[in-house]
Amino acid sequence: MVDHHSESLDALFQALADPTRRAMLRRLAEGERNVGELAGPFDMTLAAASKHIKALERAGLVRREVRGRIHVCRLDAEPLHGGFEWLRHYERFWNHRLDDLEALLRAEDDARPEPRPPAPPAKKKPASPRRKPRS
Repeated sequence: MVDHHSESLDALFQALADPTRRAMLRRLAEGERNVGELAGPFDMTLAAASKHIKALERAGLVRREVRGRIHVCRLDAEPLHGGFEWLRHYERFWNHRLDDLEALLRAEDDARPEPRPPAPPAKKKPASPRRKPRS
């Protein structure tokens, strides 16, 4: 049996794993861009940019529309929700673990005896007057 939820998460995290694709998503969050505009900030060909966009499309993060000879891309952030929910499971796990650690450290602090205040400095005896040597 194929787990489609797992396949979509795999595609999502694979798409997000690449810094170029993440940068493309940031630009698409500002609005629609054509392939040339997405490739512009990078030293890459339009074919290379198109491969990155295809990875984003497989993850469902980008919708491409052909307008004449121009391919216009727009962001579809809905698949990010699945990734967020997957991460929330581990957030709950780590929050629980960190709460346990905090309780342990507080118990150790409570069991530790109170530190004693430092003792006041000892008083010095006044120096006795020196006698003058006899001549």
